[in-house]
Amino acid sequence: MNKDYAQFLLGKTKKDYNLISQQFASTRQIVQRDIIELADLVNSGDKVLDSGCGSGRLYQVLKNKNIDYIGTDVSDALIRIARTQHSGARFLIADSLNLPFKPDSFDKVFSVAVLHHIPSKELRLRYLTEAYRVLMPGGLLILRVWNLWQAKKAGWKKILKYTVLKFLGKTRLDWLDIFAPWKNPEGKIVAELYFHCFTKNELKKLTEQAGFKIKKLWQEKSNIPNLYLIAKK
Repeated sequence: MNKDYAQFLLGKTKKDYNLISQQFASTRQIVQRDIIELADLVNSGDKVLDSGCGSGRLYQVLKNKNIDYIGTDVSDALIRIARTQHSGARFLIADSLNLPFKPDSFDKVFSVAVLHHIPSKELRLRYLTEAYRVLMPGGLLILRVWNLWQAKKAGWKKILKYTVLKFLGKTRLDWLDIFAPWKNPEGKIVAELYFHCFTKNELKKLTEQAGFKIKKLWQEKSNIPNLYLIAKK
């Protein structure tokens, strides 16, 4: 992908999430079972980074544990909501591609529904290498991305549509990239969110390229199916 276009998409994603922040946060009040299960990997005394924390949903699960938690997100609107809803936590406006932390700062880094919004292989690798940098030796990356290949709402049709457009030279997106509509309660499309549609093999190779050792990689079929990965520094 052209570097300038990748930067445009990063900016677009930030603007889109600022635009939909209130509705987005309202749909994340109930913490999903899979996030609760992932949170079980956190131990008492851990230093935890929630990279791309959104409105702070993960903190709802972790707040009663004896941990040092920091949530970061590029969306200032979502960070404001997170600070309002979770006054006991630290939330920072920060770019996950350039984290404002020293190396070896965290025992766990969570990345829940973030990496699929990062355009281009180069920037996705940069995201993972930043997570690797701030993790302590032996620390864990706990990651979840959307698996559109198994989505019930015809996710594969979106993939097919953009594959055809790419083949015809009518999109600047990379292969397996799409735009997915975000609708308001009245059904009006208010944003077209950028997604990269990972395969398990692609996610594995990219994470290993960043220096991680894969401990577990799996997929789950549910209303919104996901790919999950746990990797060790």
